[in-house]
Amino acid sequence: MRDTAILWALTGSAVAITLWRSRFLIAPLVAARRPVEDRTGHPGRRVSGVLAAVGLHRKLLQRPVSGVLHAMIFSSFLVLLTAIVQAFGSKLFPGFSLAAVGGETWFRLLQDIFGVVMLLGVALAIWHRYYLRPARFKGSNNADATWIYVLIAAIVGSMFMESAFTIQAHGSTAWRPVSGLIAQALGAAGLTWPAGEAFFYWGHVLAILAFLVYIPGSKHRHMFLAAPNIFLRNLEPKGMSPAVPADREQPGVNHFSDFGWKHNLDLLTCTECGRCQAACPAYAAGLPLSPKLLITDLRDAMIDPSCTHEPIVGGAISPETLWACTTCRACVEACPVEIEHLPKIIDLRRTLVEAGTINPGMQDAFTNLGNLGNSLGQPSRQRARWTKGLPFKVKDARKEPVDVLWFVGDYASYDPRVQEVTRKIAMLLHSAGVDFGILYDAEQNSGNDVRRAGEEGLFEMLAQSNIDALEAADFNRIMTTDPHTLNALRNEYRYLGANYDVVHYTTLLAELAETGSLRIRKTAEGGTATYHDPCYLGRYNGEFDAPRTLITSVGLKLHDMPRCRENSFCCGAGGGRIWQDDEGVVERPSENRIREALDIEGVSVFVTSCPKDKVMYSAAVDALGVGDRIVVRDIAEILEIETDNNTAPSADAQGGNERRVARDRKETS
Repeated sequence: MRDTAILWALTGSAVAITLWRSRFLIAPLVAARRPVEDRTGHPGRRVSGVLAAVGLHRKLLQRPVSGVLHAMIFSSFLVLLTAIVQAFGSKLFPGFSLAAVGGETWFRLLQDIFGVVMLLGVALAIWHRYYLRPARFKGSNNADATWIYVLIAAIVGSMFMESAFTIQAHGSTAWRPVSGLIAQALGAAGLTWPAGEAFFYWGHVLAILAFLVYIPGSKHRHMFLAAPNIFLRNLEPKGMSPAVPADREQPGVNHFSDFGWKHNLDLLTCTECGRCQAACPAYAAGLPLSPKLLITDLRDAMIDPSCTHEPIVGGAISPETLWACTTCRACVEACPVEIEHLPKIIDLRRTLVEAGTINPGMQDAFTNLGNLGNSLGQPSRQRARWTKGLPFKVKDARKEPVDVLWFVGDYASYDPRVQEVTRKIAMLLHSAGVDFGILYDAEQNSGNDVRRAGEEGLFEMLAQSNIDALEAADFNRIMTTDPHTLNALRNEYRYLGANYDVVHYTTLLAELAETGSLRIRKTAEGGTATYHDPCYLGRYNGEFDAPRTLITSVGLKLHDMPRCRENSFCCGAGGGRIWQDDEGVVERPSENRIREALDIEGVSVFVTSCPKDKVMYSAAVDALGVGDRIVVRDIAEILEIETDNNTAPSADAQGGNERRVARDRKETS
C-alpha cells in the first residue's frame, strides 16, 4: 500500500506539473478570435492521411536515414507503451495484470526486442544529428534533442535492468531473451543485488514521469499533436490562398489572436526537422527566410506572455523575411506533420501591404498592374502584337465563339524572349485544327502572384476585370500558357464565384497528340533532356505527365532531375520575387537549378513549360556561361509537326475537333 500511495503522489504531481507547463500552449488556441474554416469534413480521407503519414511514414521515408530511425523509435514507442501500462498499473491498481492477454509471455518478448530496436534507433539518431549533421538541422534546438535521447535511454535502460534483476530473483528467461542475457552478464560479474528490482522499477517510473513533465516545453510534443494536426489539414485545392474572413477589419494578420486556432496549432506541432528549410529556394539563395525558423519564431513569440500582444510583423518576423518567399509551396509539401507555412506568410504580407511596407520593385509592379493590367508596364493595346508574325489571323474571342479560349499571360504576350514560343504554340494549335481565340487587350494579369504578394484589393480588381471579359465571351474551356495564370483561373477565381474548365497548353497538346490531331515528328533521336516541373503546374495543380509525354514523343531521352515532380526546386520567380531585385542573394535559385541539371551525365537540353521559367533559366545559363553545354527550350520549341499546314482549318475540321472535345469531356465525366 505504501508503494501505491507513493506512486499515486508522484503521478499526480507529474500530471499537475505537466498541465501547468502546458498553460502557455493551450492559451493561444483558446484565445484565437476567429475560428478556422471547417476541418472535419471528409473524415475517411483525413483518417487515411493520418495513417499514411504517421503509420507508414510516407513523407519521413523520403529521407531514408531519418525516416528509418524515426520508424524504429516510433514503432518501439508503441510496443513499449505496454511496459508503461504494466509498470504503473501494477502499483496504482493492486491486482492489475496483463497476464491474461500475454503480459508475461509474448508481450515480454516484444518489449525485449523493441527495447533493443529503440536503443538502436536512438543511437542512429545521435549519429545522424551529431556526426552526419545535415544542414537542415541548422537553427534547430539540439539541446532539446539531446535531453530526449537521454530520457529515452533512461526509460529503456531501466526497463531492461529491472527485468534482469527480476530474472535473477525469480528465474525464468523464456520470454525475455535480452533481459536474460543481461542477467547472466550481471551474475558473471558478481553483481547480484536483491534490491535491484525495486531500485530500477522506481528509476523506470521516474524516467517516464520526467519525460512526461519535459514534453510540453519540447518540440517532441509532436508525439501528441502530429496526428491531430495531420487530420485537420487543409483539403481544399492547393492553389487556393487563404480567404479574408468577412469579419476581419483588415485583410492581414498581425496578432496571434487573429489567426485561427488551427494555424496556432501548426506552430506548436513543428518538429524542427528542417525538411521545409532544405526545400526552400529563398533559404538556399541566402535570403533571410527559413520556413522552419519562421514557424519556430512565431511559436516562441506566441507562447511568450510578454510578446503575445505585440505586432507580429516587425516583432517576431521581419518584413525582409516575408518578402523573400517565392510561394513555391515546397515547405508545405515537405512537412511531415502538414504545417501550413504559406497561408501565414500571405496573411502577414497583407499586413505589410496595408501598412505600405512594400519592396520598391514590387511597388512598381503593383503600379503597372493597376494602371495597365500587366507588370511589365506595356500598353494594353500591344498585348496581342505577338500575333502579327503568324500566317493566319487569331480569332478575337470577344467577338466570335471559340472552342478554346487562350489566356496568354503577361510574359508570353510581351517578353521578346518568350514571344517566339507563344507564336509556336499558336502554330501547333492551328495545325491540329483547334478552334481557338484570345481576348486581345481585354485580358489582364490573372493576379495570382499579386494575391500571394498580399495585395488583395488589386487582385480582386484584376480578377473581376478578367471575369467580366470571360463572361462576355463564348467558349468551352480555357487554355493557359502560364502555370501561375492556370492556378488563378482554376482556383483563386472561385472566391469570386467564377468556375472554369482550365488546362495548361502542355495538357492540351498531349491530348491532341494522343487523338492524332497533332502529329509530332521525331527530331532528336538519342538526345538526352531534363525537365523542370514548374511549381504552379506540378506541385500546385498536379500536372506532371503531359509535359514528359511530349518530350519523349520527339525522340528525346528524358532524365529527371533529382528534385522533380512534387519535390521540384523553384526557379525563384514566384510570389512576386520576379519583381524584386537580387539584393542579398548569394546564388539565384535558377542558377542552382541549372547546376543541378549540369550534374546529370549527357543532358544537353533543359526543357521548360512556363514563360517565367524560360526567362529565368535562359538568364541563368548566360550568367553561368554554360551556353555551350546546355540549352533552355520550352516544350513548344522542341515540337515539330509531321506535315506543314499553314492554312486555316476547314469548317469540317473545326467541327470535328469540337465534337471530339465534347465527346472526350463527356467520357471523362
